[in-house]
Amino acid sequence: MAKITAQYIKWFDQIGKEDIASAGGKGANLGELTQAGIPVPSGFVILSSAYFAFLDAHRLRVQLHHLLSTHDPHDPRQLETVSKKCRQLILQSEIPAAIASEIFAAYHKLGSHTPVAVRSSATAEDLPDASFAGQQESYLNITGDANVLVKVRLCWASLFGARSIFYRVEKKFDHFKVGIAVPVQQMIQSEASGVIFTVDPISADRDKLVIEAVWGLGDYIVQGVVTPDHYLVSKTTGEIISKNVSKQEVMEVRGPHGVKEIKVPSKIREKQKVSDQVIVKLAELGTQIHKYYYFPQDIEWAYANKKIYITQSRPITTLGNESGTKPASVETSGIAVLLLGAPASPGIVTGPVQIVPDVKHLEKVSKGDIMVTDMTTPDFVPAMRRAAAIITNRGGLTSHAAIVSRELGVPCVVGTTQATKVLIDGMIVTVNGSTGQVFKGGLKLGSATVTPAVNEFAGHHHSLKTATQVYVNLAEVELAEKMAAKNVDGIGLLRAEFMIAGIGVHPKKMIADGKSHEYINKLAHDIAIFCKAFSPRPVIYRATDFKTNEYKALKGGDKYEPEESNPMLGFRGAFRYIKSPDVFTLELEAIKQVRHKLNLRNLWLMIPFVSTVSEMTEVKKLVAASGLHRGSSFKLLMMVEIPSNVILLDDFLDVGLDGVSIGSNDLTMLILGTDRDNSEVASQFDERNPAVLWALEKTVKTCAKRQVMCGICGQAPSQYPELVEKLVSWGITSVSVNPDAIDRTREIVYHAEERVITHGKAN
Repeated sequence: MAKITAQYIKWFDQIGKEDIASAGGKGANLGELTQAGIPVPSGFVILSSAYFAFLDAHRLRVQLHHLLSTHDPHDPRQLETVSKKCRQLILQSEIPAAIASEIFAAYHKLGSHTPVAVRSSATAEDLPDASFAGQQESYLNITGDANVLVKVRLCWASLFGARSIFYRVEKKFDHFKVGIAVPVQQMIQSEASGVIFTVDPISADRDKLVIEAVWGLGDYIVQGVVTPDHYLVSKTTGEIISKNVSKQEVMEVRGPHGVKEIKVPSKIREKQKVSDQVIVKLAELGTQIHKYYYFPQDIEWAYANKKIYITQSRPITTLGNESGTKPASVETSGIAVLLLGAPASPGIVTGPVQIVPDVKHLEKVSKGDIMVTDMTTPDFVPAMRRAAAIITNRGGLTSHAAIVSRELGVPCVVGTTQATKVLIDGMIVTVNGSTGQVFKGGLKLGSATVTPAVNEFAGHHHSLKTATQVYVNLAEVELAEKMAAKNVDGIGLLRAEFMIAGIGVHPKKMIADGKSHEYINKLAHDIAIFCKAFSPRPVIYRATDFKTNEYKALKGGDKYEPEESNPMLGFRGAFRYIKSPDVFTLELEAIKQVRHKLNLRNLWLMIPFVSTVSEMTEVKKLVAASGLHRGSSFKLLMMVEIPSNVILLDDFLDVGLDGVSIGSNDLTMLILGTDRDNSEVASQFDERNPAVLWALEKTVKTCAKRQVMCGICGQAPSQYPELVEKLVSWGITSVSVNPDAIDRTREIVYHAEERVITHGKAN
């Protein structure tokens, strides 16, 4: 490619990592890849100096500064207003002739009618952390020099998107020390495209490489619109370890004015997207790029006319195993697989089996044992803490056993259907929580010992900020300080059941024995640990949601609990508080003690399983009668987990609430009529079902209209990035996830916010 001498333009092969300040991260990476001999489509970067020269030519710094100084960025309406005005100011200003002529000349060198991708590439000289500043605008299949110029200006304007303004203000960054470079790259009309992860991002296995592929252009894989093929390749041998081929209904292709969506031809919808030969070649290129950067990479690729092109590469910063130690390799050939279930919590552990038929036998479990049971409930937690691994007959990835195991960092396999029949006390087994396999005996290991896989507890600490709050679901006192040190905005779900199970005695028995104060003090003590660790961030305490069978397992429970054929839909939640106000009062007194005596004012209250509006009214009266009143530091929320909560949400809010939190697990189960703990039907449990999506959208939008908080807790946000984008676009204010998903969810939310700001509201 012939070069032009220019002030504002550099070609990819003229750029390296030292040019981040002028070319931005994307531009510098494309230059590095080109210089390394990687097949990168030709292109050039419009340097940030062009952007600053454009500002100075029209004295835009003064005008922009005036607009920004006269609007409050913490007021959402004012923020949107100033963002719109700033962007309009940029978009209505002409690009100076000297800059435009250089862009035209460079584009003509590529070809005057060549389709190109025009992308923003944020720069931040002398700023320690400005990765959030750019909105990563991308415009695909742009043809004609005039259209390129329009998109360049749009990229510049993106620097004044609402979120970019907000975070620069929050970080006290100078708006005019951050610039935008714009890479312009020849567009590849991809037959297939996708990403390469040079390390398995789930297991952090550095000997494996993951490739994902879709038909058409690659933007849909980034957006989560389609499910890609998944190929796992050994970096050592180059062999394809596994392939998971997905059915693809739609794809993105070049259109007359950019890109468009079309249906995938029926004959290839269920076919593998690229050949095995191409998979191997992609793996080779990924390994080469990894070696060049000395760090795991997330690489975007395109395939067209029997050629592979690399369009972008960036570091993976979210690997679970940050220690750099290699997980234990396991030799399984010739070893009997006793059971196969759903992998619920990663890790590999060998130990003796202890069958726990019910809560009366929890004392059987000693430290290092493999606990085997039908399914777990909150009163199993003390034994789960001691167990080296957990196996259940029933349950799915959102079951109690799965959630708590991930929270504890204990390997777990659920839904084996017959673990309690196949296994016997004292039998030595090995549990692989990453694959769902249970092996007979101890396995031959590549390393000296079997160690649990390191999850995100040890993950990279992120500095990403999002407008949507990312909370954590917690129950274990021991994890309070550890989780408080992570990039998390508070506790969105503090489960009362775990603390009460730790007391071990039915509250009515404590009352009868004159030990109410002992109960209150113990509960207050545990709650306070969380509040101290997270202060001043909010701690949302969910009042007890024990069911009758779980209460009955506590000491003295037989005397006070009825027999129920279906405790799930029985005497629980708000209805129980109304019928047994003496027990609910103990919880309220514990909350008062934490807030008033210990002066920990970051503690809020959330009411679960409220069937009717009248129930919420009565519970609110009980709360007020205890001396707890809604205000600036005390919020009262309600769980939305019953269809009636969605249908009559306005009526519930009229009672007087500060917000709601969607219990997506129970809500999905009750909408679909599917028991998530029943392995026979657990596959039908899916938060993406249209009926569930309707309920989620109605709830979030109603809350947004009423200007009250609306969060969601459960597994869905960390499992389905495409759902997060919808939630963000509808106006969700918080997402609360398990400890192992904090960093991953923060990134999902971050990129979802970027796409929503860039592309508008989700449908």
